[in-house]
Amino acid sequence: MEANVIKLHGTPSIVTASSTARRHRSSILSIHYRNKRVSPFSLTVTRCSTTRSNETCQDSSLESSSLPSSKKGLVLDLGTDSWDSEEIGSPVVKRFLSDNEERWYMWYHGRSTSSKQNLVSDSVGLAVSNNGIHWERGKGIVESTDDVGLVMTPCEDWWAFDKANVRPREVVIMSSSKVRADSSVYWMYYTGYTTETVEFQSQGLNFELGNPERFEKASVFRSLPGLAISQDGRHWARIEGEHHSGALFDVGSEKDWDFLYIASPHVVFHGSGDLRMYYHSFDAKTGEFCIGMARSREGIKWVKFGKILGGRKSEKEGLVCFDEMGGRYPCVTRNKRDGSYVMAYEGVDRNGKMSIGLAVSIDGIKDWKRVQDEEAVLAVGEGGAWDSEGVGCPYLIEMDGDSDHQWRLYYRGVGNGGRTGIGLAVSEGSEITKFTKQIIMWGQKQ
Repeated sequence: MEANVIKLHGTPSIVTASSTARRHRSSILSIHYRNKRVSPFSLTVTRCSTTRSNETCQDSSLESSSLPSSKKGLVLDLGTDSWDSEEIGSPVVKRFLSDNEERWYMWYHGRSTSSKQNLVSDSVGLAVSNNGIHWERGKGIVESTDDVGLVMTPCEDWWAFDKANVRPREVVIMSSSKVRADSSVYWMYYTGYTTETVEFQSQGLNFELGNPERFEKASVFRSLPGLAISQDGRHWARIEGEHHSGALFDVGSEKDWDFLYIASPHVVFHGSGDLRMYYHSFDAKTGEFCIGMARSREGIKWVKFGKILGGRKSEKEGLVCFDEMGGRYPCVTRNKRDGSYVMAYEGVDRNGKMSIGLAVSIDGIKDWKRVQDEEAVLAVGEGGAWDSEGVGCPYLIEMDGDSDHQWRLYYRGVGNGGRTGIGLAVSEGSEITKFTKQIIMWGQKQ
């Protein structure tokens, strides 16, 4: 299901950003396909149904039981005979609250190599939940505005920056004066990959570098940030950026830290006229993954701010930092209690092992301080656990409004043979220095 490509004329002004569930209603989106004007079309948004004809239901709940530790933390496994049966990851999780219901959406990337699905590239899908634990997913392409499953595939244009793979990194709900609609619009920031490989030399790497990461054989492909919009979270239209490939912006020059590629664009709405994008690349000169930042007034035109987080070495003799080779896949959110910015990121050690760390900044721009010393806040599972080979690509949610202040951390886990899944860990109250993987009670798949 390829998203339509559109180009916004003029500069949108951001009116509002909200995580509150909105009333669903019919609305009109006025668009341009490239430079050709087309008739407006309707996107009808309806309430999500809990009964679907094409779903693979996974019934799970949090329990302190004696379930096998190998499944600890797992909330979404690979699909069966579906578009996401080969690989899943990149969770983007949103919690929507209204007066009478709680709804959760998870956009994530998946891949299948089966002849039936005919998908060999990373695509984007949607799963829904009423508690963030039990997720309803679809086997194939969404067919209606209350369906779940595959929602976006790579672009078919030969010149596009996202013709090989697409992976979501953030979904922001905003309104724009340049998009004619009766309600707010979902803005998805994603990584698009081409088939162009990147040649580079970096000394001292003890592991194979990949972009996107593959857990069998890795290659480094050029990637850039993209944007698509939707009014129901299921039917997406690409926004054509200023770069000739349709991307929002390009990599840096050969002397810059982000010359190889740009990946995982996570956008935070700081205030009216102030959006911030956190993204990562690999600095071939220093031989480490780094997280950088760009800023925008309207979410489409971006100005790079520079590198804000890189690798480090322990000041204690004999100890090794979990993020010695740097950080990637940043997820930044604003702490509603004290106004500070909290960044969850995937740390990479000297051997390529992946785990998750947190850093805090007062203004979200500079002086990022890690909340832990050498060890991560979330490490790999032990023994034959489903996530024994790596945890990363975190997505952090503050559970505000509850009696006990808590944080949820969704993440991608990698196990034996490169098998992937999506997991959940929870903080001990408001303390963000340690997260505990939840024991999930699984029911039978339908």
